[in-house]
Amino acid sequence: MTADLLDWTNAGLADMDDAQYRARATELAQRLRDEVHTGKLPFLRMDYLSALLPELGRLEPWLRGFDHMLLLGIGGSALGARALQKAFAPGQDRPGHQGPWLWIADNVDPADLESYLAWLPAEKTVVVTVSKSGGTIETVGQYFILREWLRDRLGKAWKDHALLVTDATRGFLREEAANQGIRALPVPDNLGGRYSVLSAVGLVPALFLGMDCRALTEGAREVAAPLADMDLHGEALAAHPAFELAVWANALMYAGFDEMIFFTYIPPMAWFGDWFAQLWAESLGKRGKGSQPIPAVGVTDQHSVNQMFLDGPRNKACLFLTSPAQPRGPRFPNELPDAFGYVRGKDFGELIHAEGLGTRMALSASGVPLVELRLSRPDQRAAGKLIALLGAATLLTGWLMDINPVDQPAVELGKRLAKARLGADGLEKEKAELDAFLGAQRNEQEF
Repeated sequence: MTADLLDWTNAGLADMDDAQYRARATELAQRLRDEVHTGKLPFLRMDYLSALLPELGRLEPWLRGFDHMLLLGIGGSALGARALQKAFAPGQDRPGHQGPWLWIADNVDPADLESYLAWLPAEKTVVVTVSKSGGTIETVGQYFILREWLRDRLGKAWKDHALLVTDATRGFLREEAANQGIRALPVPDNLGGRYSVLSAVGLVPALFLGMDCRALTEGAREVAAPLADMDLHGEALAAHPAFELAVWANALMYAGFDEMIFFTYIPPMAWFGDWFAQLWAESLGKRGKGSQPIPAVGVTDQHSVNQMFLDGPRNKACLFLTSPAQPRGPRFPNELPDAFGYVRGKDFGELIHAEGLGTRMALSASGVPLVELRLSRPDQRAAGKLIALLGAATLLTGWLMDINPVDQPAVELGKRLAKARLGADGLEKEKAELDAFLGAQRNEQEF
């Protein structure tokens, strides 16, 4: 069986101080043992799956009774689910799809919400609300509206069309589950949204769409288990690909490479770039540090942003996702103009491999440090491995940067200001800041 591989051939930074990072591997191995032991890194230990997978098995017949799932969530509560949907259940975007349908309400978009209310058949729809805290106003606000919609159309049966994914013991949604008798699944403690795709957050929609949740989680465990081993030592950590990626990324930032391209040459997996962007940005953008993630899709973005990658500032590195085992597609006809004779009789799918190779070589020739992530097959097990690898690499990169990669303090300010603008109780400091901001002399120009 062909292995999934990291290809370091064009990674650059040959003068990196390996000895320095080997020394830190011992320190970080101890930190991993401590934090795994105290339950701080559930996305590596994944012990919550022993209860979750059987519960998903019990829920599966109920979920299969619906044609539509409307997922209410934002950020990490939606990006992973969308990446999995696009990769492994893409029929909804293609002609002739007969269901099931997953709709993701991941923004404050009144027009979208009104379309769901107008067109979804309530009797064939399950509404899944995902918020770890149970207080995310964008998500809980939509839940209030959908709850009323279900009640109006289904009466007392509305509760059988709802599922809440939230904290195990705290928050409004957990209280709602208890008070209303609504089905609920827990998000484990210390599992932030951007690390949560292989919990109920992402696995519930994956199950609804018919994906193999065990393959996803087994793939992830294959990568994560060595890092969650209570006997982990520095030498073993130093050899783990997640640590090697972290060392590479940290050294790049130190050398001034402050943008990280995630270039996907597996078209169905394009949305993994958006999932990675949140993971990387929200984890590492702290105290003036970090590198800006840039999702890019091959070959589409060869014709848009690749000019900047190739000939713009020399501040970019690249993670380049490929697989040799993609669909071959239809064959080009033999009757072609001579100018296009080079594709005569070839499979359409050969284009993606040729274009990917050309772009990879051009980036490397242009001085872009590049690591290829090559999946032997772009299947669900490989996706689980990829999710775990990038999650662990992000965590370890943050530790090498001496920042906390599992919080997002700057994001919270915007949330408090929004609540203050809407009149939430308290938040007097934020309300004063709003008054000062809105009362400032404007410098405006018509266009």
